[in-house]
Amino acid sequence: MDKGTVYFFTGLAGAGKTTIGRLFYDRLKVRRDSAILFDGDTQRAAYGNQDYTYEGRLKGAWGLFAQCKELADQGNDVVVCSISMYHAIQNWNRENIENYREIYVKASMETLYKRDQKKLYSSGVENVVGVDIPAEFPEHPDVVLENDGQFTPEEIVAGLETRFGL
Repeated sequence: MDKGTVYFFTGLAGAGKTTIGRLFYDRLKVRRDSAILFDGDTQRAAYGNQDYTYEGRLKGAWGLFAQCKELADQGNDVVVCSISMYHAIQNWNRENIENYREIYVKASMETLYKRDQKKLYSSGVENVVGVDIPAEFPEHPDVVLENDGQFTPEEIVAGLETRFGL
């Protein structure tokens, strides 16, 4: 059986990883009926993990990517939209998931403050990655997407489809 691919969309809150990742998933699902989507916020809620500390976030990331590996090993393509900015996780994924693609969705802090849909940057909330929890930005992403509004999500996803031969 051919193994599936794990497409990991990572970036700070508000960078656009979920918007872009969901659109990518919608297009992938047309080609690969077995494609699966995991959103970090949804997974956190599903498992009742509301621990937003560094340690709590790291524990959740380990569980999420162990599950992704298992599904990919069974031939499923998995699209993951999650901050999970930990070098240990990124390195483990590269070493253990045969078909792993890391997509870093990057936006300037100015853009993040403007978007701020969840009011993470403007409300004084604690345990925000990139604010009071250090972000371990990807060291070797397969793709870096500059997402400060210069391209639409549809244009970005079309470029990813070309990049990944879909």
